Amino acid sequence: MNYRHGYHAGNFADVLKHTALCELLHLLLSKDKKLFVLDTHAGTGGYDLAGKLAERTGEAAAGIARLIATPPAGRPAAVVRYLAAVAAYDRKFGPSSGGGLRRYPGSPRLIRAALRPSDRFIACELHAEDALSLRREFAGDRAIEVRQEDGYKVLKAMLPPLERRGLVLIDPPFEAADEFERLSRAVRQGLRRFATGCYAVWYPIKDEAAAAAFVATLEAPKRLVMELRLSGDAGEGKLAACGLAVINPPWRFEEAMAEALPWIASVLGGKARLVAPPTSAPAPASRA
Repeated sequence: MNYRHGYHAGNFADVLKHTALCELLHLLLSKDKKLFVLDTHAGTGGYDLAGKLAERTGEAAAGIARLIATPPAGRPAAVVRYLAAVAAYDRKFGPSSGGGLRRYPGSPRLIRAALRPSDRFIACELHAEDALSLRREFAGDRAIEVRQEDGYKVLKAMLPPLERRGLVLIDPPFEAADEFERLSRAVRQGLRRFATGCYAVWYPIKDEAAAAAFVATLEAPKRLVMELRLSGDAGEGKLAACGLAVINPPWRFEEAMAEALPWIASVLGGKARLVAPPTSAPAPASRA
């Protein structure tokens, strides 16, 4: 594995993924029952936006920085929660010399900050250097279990969880040529073991047909697909579109993202699409 998310921390894909993640956690944790969370491709706990990796690409400037620059009064509730979580992590490191955002939280930090003492969290990262950084980030924190393992294999082994309620975040690096096939297989296996679990599955859109074919394999009746595309030329080799499929979303998640996603797209100068199956209207019995 050569992928390093530090190059892309805080970019438009993170904005989509982490806004949705924060909202999922907010809704799932509103119920007084234990929650299990599995992050299959966790990366490191947080990222230095002034570090050599992030500065080399500067992708945060066209992502999280644009959201922070907006007037607070016009922000959707899901975005407010996301930006509050980002700011809370950044404050741990004190004020920056330039006054802007200095540190950006990866998914493990966003998840850990939201969880209660009774909840359980496993974060997997296969990249040796990033796994070491993740262990250091959470050294002494018994509320999170860090594993340097293939997240797909851990997903297969850990489901169903003892808690019977769970959120699985699957955010692969897409280095393998057959990543869509592996991802689709992992989701199917997960649903066979844990049909009522909530799954958030991120994917890049470089080949429209391949991305559409992958989404078509997600045959869960309760499914919400969100896609975000940047306008104009993103540059050679740079990602300009991505999606997040959420299977078994909690009650009111679709409503929250229907408000947040178009707003995010307008701020980032892009386009958004939100698609749910016709039968996905939430019913009281489906509330998480």
